[in-house]
Amino acid sequence: MFKNKNYQSFFIIWVSLLIILTASIIIVGGLTRLTESGLSITKWELFSGILPPLNANEWENYFLQYKEIPQFILLNSKMSLDEFKTIFLWEYYHRLLGRVIGLSFIIPFLFLIYKNVLKKNTIKFLFFIFILILTQGLIGWYMFKSGLTDNVTVSHYRLAFHLFTAFIIFSSLLWIFMNCYNKQSKRFLQVNLNYLFLQILIFLVFTQIIIGALVSGLDAGKIYQTWPLMNGNYLPDDYLFNDFINLNNPSFVQFAHRNIAYLIFFLTIFLGIYIYRNKIIRLYNSYLIFFLFIILQVVLGILVLFLGSNILFGSMHQISSIFLIASSLNIYYQSVKS
Repeated sequence: MFKNKNYQSFFIIWVSLLIILTASIIIVGGLTRLTESGLSITKWELFSGILPPLNANEWENYFLQYKEIPQFILLNSKMSLDEFKTIFLWEYYHRLLGRVIGLSFIIPFLFLIYKNVLKKNTIKFLFFIFILILTQGLIGWYMFKSGLTDNVTVSHYRLAFHLFTAFIIFSSLLWIFMNCYNKQSKRFLQVNLNYLFLQILIFLVFTQIIIGALVSGLDAGKIYQTWPLMNGNYLPDDYLFNDFINLNNPSFVQFAHRNIAYLIFFLTIFLGIYIYRNKIIRLYNSYLIFFLFIILQVVLGILVLFLGSNILFGSMHQISSIFLIASSLNIYYQSVKS
């Protein structure tokens, strides 16, 4: 990874900071969605808007702009200025974190290139992450734009795309951190049947996060608030066969989210049995951590249903998904060879 190992500690601290910032923006982004704050700033400002409104006139101008979009007209027409300030600040912090991540990446990256510290493969991988960060900004704009004209919220597909990209950035940073910390050069994408089961499991975890974003975007968690059955049935009681497998259908999306969770849980149990029967000792700790986060995620998901998509538990559910991704990548990392 390095031509000059004198900067290894600097590199670890830098990547650790980026991981923390990326996790933070995922959390704040989740709260922005849960509080329905994402459309409170109606202009996509790249350089302006770095500072929040500093006086009453600026607050009033932002509020007047918000009053022009369908979300205010159809849902929030009785909203006061003080209530608007609350949703504004969630979106403001979300955008501010995006700017901080961009600067926190590019400045140290250029410094390390200037110092000729990094090997070519490491530079390529980091450049790929930087392109993802820039792309994430464009995806955010693309998502944001979908809620300004005919809709009272953003497209659930674009929301899922936005979250998925954030997790790809987080996972890429985590992988390069693990390589640096362990002084390894393991590749994530390896064509090897020995790793296929774990790769499928990680794929399902990512798929579950995407479906979870669709649940959030459609407010699908508010439809069936019973468990383990959906109003006394395994299948939703409002489905039509011809329209059931439809990602625009909140009932199907919640059904899919539940059942992928069951599949992940049972595959995780199978993985644990395999690891302990074959005495793969190096995976004991990483598997236990992964399994505990699976349990936590399931429990939080059930509580979100029972509590009517409570914001606190909804946010905890998303925070847990960050640790779930991290723990799944860790057990995979411990399994693969350089």
